[in-house]
Amino acid sequence: MKISSYNEWDTLREIVVGTATNANWPVNDPVFRAEAETTLWKDSPLPSGPVPKWIIDEANHDLEGLCDLLRQAGVIVHRPTDLDFVALDGMYNYCPRDRLLVAGDTIVDTNMHYSCRNMETESLQAVLYGNRVLKMPRESEFVLDAANVCRLNDTLLYLESASGNRAAAVWLAANLPDWKIETCNFYAGVHIDSTVVPLREGLVLLNAARVNEQNCPNVFKSWDKIYVDEVVAQDFYQYPYASKWIAMNMLVVDPHTVIVDRHQTALIRKLEQWSFTVIPHELRHSRTLGGGFHCVTLDTWRNND
Repeated sequence: MKISSYNEWDTLREIVVGTATNANWPVNDPVFRAEAETTLWKDSPLPSGPVPKWIIDEANHDLEGLCDLLRQAGVIVHRPTDLDFVALDGMYNYCPRDRLLVAGDTIVDTNMHYSCRNMETESLQAVLYGNRVLKMPRESEFVLDAANVCRLNDTLLYLESASGNRAAAVWLAANLPDWKIETCNFYAGVHIDSTVVPLREGLVLLNAARVNEQNCPNVFKSWDKIYVDEVVAQDFYQYPYASKWIAMNMLVVDPHTVIVDRHQTALIRKLEQWSFTVIPHELRHSRTLGGGFHCVTLDTWRNND
């Protein structure tokens, strides 16, 4: 598998699309279980154990639809191999974006916020095989979900949060010397891709509830900015593992084409005003399982046409 992806917008050539098969909510992972005490959602308990089969089936149906759209666009699509996450007390293969960071021709095997998710590399061996891999130490002082990082050609924009600490940012800077690291901290959540969405060189979509002109990262100083004030909140089953802002989570196919949640009609119109071709699709369980179109994919090869 070719590894060459330096940003979030060059033309997609090859990608991994996740799967919901055997999805499970960890029972014994201490960091995951601690969220029962820290979550702002109090109307239902933190989930535990196997994800209901009907959710898995519907999620997989939607992911297959995403694969079809990508293949129609000429993209080579790979899928993770299955693991028995229930027996292993792991989580899922739904969000490969969380697990591995592709930085140019290098793969960073991160040390995840939920340690039980480190096992997900076993499902992504086809990505790792024969390629340059940097393995982050598994010591507890290093915490990083790959989805805390946004790639911008020569800069990695790094969200400091519960799932990405300063020690891991320092480690990245030392081990990826060709990349500049810019840190930011917009909110108390986790991943960056429901807050910052680079659409093409010089144009970025920003979550106005978290980002403003005062705290906007320096890397975007000269960029055009589209601020999103509101989204259509998607439904969820029992517990919202992702906030309504997962609706901003989209996948750029090339600098003129994006895959967007079909319910976000105002956002779609705004993107069309900037001359984007919008491909509408739906991941019905994006809030339940915690992953939109960017989360459920891992682009391994983007080509600057």
